[in-house]
Amino acid sequence: MKLVVILLFLVIIGSLGSGLFYLVKGKGEARNDKGMVNALTLRITLSVALFVLLFAAWAAGFIQPHGAGLN
Repeated sequence: MKLVVILLFLVIIGSLGSGLFYLVKGKGEARNDKGMVNALTLRITLSVALFVLLFAAWAAGFIQPHGAGLN
């Protein structure tokens, strides 16, 4: 489970970097704008998928929440 979460985080960060690349490189060209939109769409989709995966894993008992030492 940890490996899946870590891989999703890495892909999300890669998509964020890709969007930044298109943002910095683009000079109003439609091709670069489309690349940035695609990177943003992928990042949002993966973030929602990660949230759903974590919630499902918690509901199934694969992971257990714990306090952050705030007792």
